Amino acid sequence: MYIFAKKLQMFTIQVATKHHFDWAAKICEEMESSAKIRGTGIAKRSPDYIKQKMEEGKAIIALTEDHRWAGFCYIETWQNEEYVANSGLIVDPKFRQGGLAKMIKAKIFELSRTKFPNSKIFGLTTGLAVMKINSELGYQPVTYSELTNDEQFWNGCKSCVNYEILKSKDFKNCLCTAMLYVNNNKEKEDAKREDSISI
Repeated sequence: MYIFAKKLQMFTIQVATKHHFDWAAKICEEMESSAKIRGTGIAKRSPDYIKQKMEEGKAIIALTEDHRWAGFCYIETWQNEEYVANSGLIVDPKFRQGGLAKMIKAKIFELSRTKFPNSKIFGLTTGLAVMKINSELGYQPVTYSELTNDEQFWNGCKSCVNYEILKSKDFKNCLCTAMLYVNNNKEKEDAKREDSISI
């Protein structure tokens, strides 16, 4: 659990549980509202989907001292957990521009590495701030061909305003920047295994 202060406001950043179900609808509303304001797309999620992530221990929530919702992010897995996406990062507008998003991303990244130590972690974003945070965590920009080919993942883009662009590019490019973090330990283990086989 992290404690983070902004202008006398304290936040608790922790793994979400069923005790946070009451915030699911608010989180979904803010995701959609923020996407409309930015003029960018986002895969729409239902409150039930958000609750499922909370119940599975695959979400991070930030709360204020007086237990108001401040931010959220969740984990999705693809291709038998070969790929992990940290999705749906959202911060209440009242608490933006103070580093809370960065703290949430760091916590969800840590949770992803713990739960799925051998997975490749990736993200798609149009936001410069998120790209910067991802870079600091060790993500690198990549082409879409290096991401999951799981059809269900790309189906999630159907509710995005830019879906027709993605479709016209045969799912090889869009307005989002693709970023990927590869577990270096897994790469080293794979390389050692290949060396032992070739000897």
